Amino acid sequence: MRSSAVTASGISKCSAWIGTEPCVASILFITGTDTGAGKTLVTASFLYWMRKQGMDVLAMKPFCSGSREDVRLLQAIQPGELSDPEANPFFFRKPLAPLVAARQKGKVVRSREVLDRIHKIAARCEILLVEGAGGLLSPLGEKLTAAELIRDLKAHVCVVAANKLGTINHTLLTARTLASFARKSVSVILTQTARNTDRSAASNRSLIAELLSPIPVWSLPYLGAEASSLRAIERNFRRTRHVWAALARSLHK
Repeated sequence: MRSSAVTASGISKCSAWIGTEPCVASILFITGTDTGAGKTLVTASFLYWMRKQGMDVLAMKPFCSGSREDVRLLQAIQPGELSDPEANPFFFRKPLAPLVAARQKGKVVRSREVLDRIHKIAARCEILLVEGAGGLLSPLGEKLTAAELIRDLKAHVCVVAANKLGTINHTLLTARTLASFARKSVSVILTQTARNTDRSAASNRSLIAELLSPIPVWSLPYLGAEASSLRAIERNFRRTRHVWAALARSLHK
């Protein structure tokens, strides 16, 4: 067994394994209430903010279907740190649920293999951001969803939800499902994915915060049609940094 040291960011950095399990300071799993909720925007923006603070952080998206566009954004923020297969070990060209895409290729994806890939990256940094695919219960592999990964990784969790009519139900379902097995902090970020919102957007955050208390709930404003681009993330840094600072503090709980 090797020891860990406390770094300037206040989080322990582990440089080895304890027994058969890798020693990791902190893993944050970013999941969503649905596809298109803004997981990549949150993951990439938080990665950018943390690296600007000088933190030793990496990000990966284990599963992608149809395109690696999300991974290319993460890689642009952490150039030279990871190869594409390390940042995205399970890529399928067809835009289908990963389990379906894998079966069509005759590939069997099991939990142990996915966890091994994540642990190898986690051992190389203080903080690892893991972006999920789809929602909490979207099928990723054989008997595998984001829920099982979060449980087995003992990860902190950030739930991303689009701030619109219907998000209260979707967010409560996701957060309360997490409450049954999540071992570390859970937080919620509401994103505004369209310039023009419905009337519910003005009150969703406060009501969700009330119903999920003490889980913290933050919201992002509309950040533009191409918010999930490096240029937009750099441009919106000052508008969003208070959210990322609060999210970072939640990792110490």
